[in-house]
Amino acid sequence: MIAVVFLLLLLAVAIFAAATGGQAVPVVEILGLTGVFLLFFGAGVYIAAVLGLLGILIGLTFSDRPWWAFAGQTLWGPSSNFVLVAVPLFLLMGEILLRAGLSDRLYRALNVWLNRLPGGLLHTNIVSCAVFSAISGSSVATAATMGSVALPYFNNSAYSQRMVLGSLAAGGALGNLIPPGITFIIYGLITETSVGALYIAALLPSILVTGLFILVILIHGWTHPLPRPERLPLGMKLRALLDLVPTLLLMLLVLGSIYAGFATPTEAAALGVVGAAVFAAIEGKLSFRLLNASAEATARNTALLGLIIFGAYLLNYLLTAINVPQTLAGFIGGLPLPPWAIMACILALYLALGTFMEGFSMIITTVPVVFPIVTALGYDPIWFGVMVTMLVEIAQISPPDGTVMYVLQGMRPKPGPITDVFTGVMPFLAAYLLAVVLMMIWPGIALWLPKVMG
Repeated sequence: MIAVVFLLLLLAVAIFAAATGGQAVPVVEILGLTGVFLLFFGAGVYIAAVLGLLGILIGLTFSDRPWWAFAGQTLWGPSSNFVLVAVPLFLLMGEILLRAGLSDRLYRALNVWLNRLPGGLLHTNIVSCAVFSAISGSSVATAATMGSVALPYFNNSAYSQRMVLGSLAAGGALGNLIPPGITFIIYGLITETSVGALYIAALLPSILVTGLFILVILIHGWTHPLPRPERLPLGMKLRALLDLVPTLLLMLLVLGSIYAGFATPTEAAALGVVGAAVFAAIEGKLSFRLLNASAEATARNTALLGLIIFGAYLLNYLLTAINVPQTLAGFIGGLPLPPWAIMACILALYLALGTFMEGFSMIITTVPVVFPIVTALGYDPIWFGVMVTMLVEIAQISPPDGTVMYVLQGMRPKPGPITDVFTGVMPFLAAYLLAVVLMMIWPGIALWLPKVMG
């Protein structure tokens, strides 16, 4: 679908250029490429290969410069970028924490404090996902980790399975929004925006979205009451706080070093890996087998993301070389609409793309085209980075193609239809959309902290 979107976009821009006195429109070539890539997607070709092949064919069809003359330099840029080193490091930190059992301790400790609220364990799902997101940086990793920990607690319980799965999916979707989200690193790399400033700007929106999720569960708890568990003694609650110490110290190590200016996101990610290994050793879980399994999972996920980035970079370079983003920016910028209406159309486009396009692929293939339009309209790149990340997270929980939902569906202890997850996530999806509207109305939610902190 990404290929088709870009090819049809190219056709629209070419027609517009021809209508305003430009070159003739190569309609046959564009429609031919569209047909080829419909065939590729129908055959299930991997997204990274599709992006790369699309870039090569566009270069051969529309560019007078052979693609092999610049492919090496184009791909060397992202592969040697220091900022991107943070991606595998954050993934590795999350893998170590999962295998060391620290995520299970986090869930149990939060459950002791939250289980008497209306909604009970559902609150623990959201808050534990939010806390784990602050040391994970990945939505899929957060959903997979906390899902594996939380789902056994709901076996043979009176909780609605749809709300259980929906709350875990929504909580997992916080993984990229709450710093140190990986999406901010990719966005900062593409747009040359400060990743540290993006992390600061994401703090209040993260609190806003988490609060709205908790409100959804409170309303559900009031309308579908369950027997409240017995009140636990204060001493037991205070002892449970000890289980939060490793996670909180890692958050302080990673985010504190970034916000204090002591470390870049990449250096903070390396500190986080060391900290996770130290806590695994304290737990007596650190071993060669644990490190090897964590490294293998990290290498597999990093290779997947890396190939997508390489294919997208080649495609983006060629689209820029044939002036697609520039022409599109000029066309949209010239529309007789106020800037807020154009921005609303852009956000609506992201919401539509999120229903059939994977979120990570969406950001690295669309931001190079959309970003010049946004800056031309006068919007702040930091604010837009937070908005795009929120929309990518919405894509992760948007039927029918939300990645996080399929992760949880595959982890269910009892089989059931995927529509259970779709139905359960809908109230949280509405809350997330409300947060996007509030960010649109009051951009200061994202921009106030970076302004105060300088």
